[in-house]
Amino acid sequence: MTTHTIIDNNDALSINKGIRELLEHAGFESYPFKVSWYNKSVEPVFHLGYHGDTLAFIIISTPNMYENAFKPFVTRSKCLGVRDPIDECVAHHFDQVKNLFSGEKITCIHDFELTPTRRPKILVQTASHIAGAAYYYQRNDVKEQPTRWDKKSRIYGVCIHPKWGGWFGLRGVLIFDNVQCPELSQTIPPDVVDTDAKKIELLERFNNNWQDWTFRDIIPPDGRYSEEQKLYFATAPAERKKLLGIEELS
Repeated sequence: MTTHTIIDNNDALSINKGIRELLEHAGFESYPFKVSWYNKSVEPVFHLGYHGDTLAFIIISTPNMYENAFKPFVTRSKCLGVRDPIDECVAHHFDQVKNLFSGEKITCIHDFELTPTRRPKILVQTASHIAGAAYYYQRNDVKEQPTRWDKKSRIYGVCIHPKWGGWFGLRGVLIFDNVQCPELSQTIPPDVVDTDAKKIELLERFNNNWQDWTFRDIIPPDGRYSEEQKLYFATAPAERKKLLGIEELS
């Protein structure tokens, strides 16, 4: 029988502090949440199969990640795997967390992972919102919707961070399988896009012109991607290794 460790809120914050101290210099942030918060916010098909009090963390990358973590990682590693080099870099840093907490069973779910039925294994935008990392703006956040929004039209939501605006990435979650924190206190992400007009502008920029980067500046951010980083993310995934001067496996 699996033994579960019950911790209090301070213990959970201490674990989060350890993760942050490990990853912050590399340009990552972590935010704790309980599995029950996530499962209550998604359809049953997306539920995580853990006890509701199980402790988990959403990991985001800040604008500094490219220069502080990614470029050094590419220099050290040939990045000849099948994954995008960014994904390889993130996986490397997730493994560092697992090594730090080697006495715990930690499940890593990356933002790009799919189930055999091609569903995302984790809805990172929802996880970000319920963990208090970044507000997930969706159509139903607009009280007075414009008449040009057809009821049948699909309008995709987008997360905005209170510090970084849209200049960040949602990289996945770390689940401490056998750690439960019943009393973990939930933090609501600040609604920094606080008028209907700005929410409409954000959603339309994201849905209609996401490639021009302007949705990311819906609020003044504390930092943005460098031009080199923007070029990398604007490059088709199949061409990114060539951009970095990395040879593909034959």
